[in-house]
Amino acid sequence: MARSISEEDILQAIKEVMHPEIDRTLVELGMVKGLTLKNNEVTLTLALPFLGIPVPVKDYLTNSLRQAVMKLGVKVQIRVTEMSQDERLAFFAMRQERWKWIE
Repeated sequence: MARSISEEDILQAIKEVMHPEIDRTLVELGMVKGLTLKNNEVTLTLALPFLGIPVPVKDYLTNSLRQAVMKLGVKVQIRVTEMSQDERLAFFAMRQERWKWIE
């Protein structure tokens, strides 16, 4: 009998998904919200700093999340939204921390 997947299992899987340019996970950056699991299907929201980010970047982020969840054997639906002003400020503050290490 297959083991039941929990929201905690899903959270653990997506906590591993790294941002391609910032040395932090999407969860740490506040980009993943609204995780629900119902009838073996996961729905989550990817919050972007701006909806107008380049399509390849948006696709990379959504595909990375999708692959992490699908490894657990469940279906996934990812909604995309724009961060609030406060979320965006926190995101850019973490991004700035990353670039301080490089300078």
